[in-house]
Amino acid sequence: MIEQPQAPATPIAGERPGDPQDARPALDERNRRLAHAGVARAENLLVKHYRLSSQQEAFDLLRDASQKFNVKLHTLADVAAQLPAPGLDAPGWMPSRPQGAAPPVPALRAVGAGFDTPGAVLTAALRRTLGITGARMGDVQLVENGMLRMAKHVGVNRRFSDYFAFVEASTTSCAQAALDRRQVTVKDVASSDAFDDGSRQAILQTGSRACHSVPLLRPNGTVMGMISSHHGHPLSDLAPAQLTVLQELGGQVGRWLGWYRNTAVVTALNHLHTRAVSPS
Repeated sequence: MIEQPQAPATPIAGERPGDPQDARPALDERNRRLAHAGVARAENLLVKHYRLSSQQEAFDLLRDASQKFNVKLHTLADVAAQLPAPGLDAPGWMPSRPQGAAPPVPALRAVGAGFDTPGAVLTAALRRTLGITGARMGDVQLVENGMLRMAKHVGVNRRFSDYFAFVEASTTSCAQAALDRRQVTVKDVASSDAFDDGSRQAILQTGSRACHSVPLLRPNGTVMGMISSHHGHPLSDLAPAQLTVLQELGGQVGRWLGWYRNTAVVTALNHLHTRAVSPS
């Protein structure tokens, strides 16, 4: 059974002891702001580049491409803001990008086959990670707009998922693992200096006393995201064999995510470009 969390020593800013609901409005507002920031960045780019009449017109282009090609709006916006803008006379945003078949993810064979969407891949990767580490709680974060954005979670409560919906600073072990491009184990959250007080309490109150973070890396070393397992008791070091399997998993999933951005997302951007330069 998962251990009961220790009582928080200090409340999150704006929260009275014993009343975590008080922190929720501020978290909700922060999360709405950060969720919109990446889309707004792409909207501004599109308005300027295509000389659109308004941000609403830019948003409509993003939404149309997102829905038509089943690509999440925030993912499409993030890639649009990162890739060089195409010439107005170009046939597409990145017409020369190779398509190719999806790279294999053999590390996920233990939890099934046929993963063809980011959601399915990330869900399977999280399940596999928890199976390797023996944890019951975990989450997946993706790098978007210069932050870690929560994409999947299991076993944690709402206060945890709200608090870590976006991670901007390196005051958590997952952010540190992303910066260092390596796996990080926190053996005891209560005594680790890897967290600021707010992050520590948000982790402890969900029942986690230890965690392990695995970066999702492309072959060129780019960090695409992070998978973290959360444990209800302090940890010892993971075995070398566990670390090896987790490293292989992180590399395979990172490569798949890179392929997805270079194919499905770019295809959606090509459609957006065509709509922008040839409005109906």
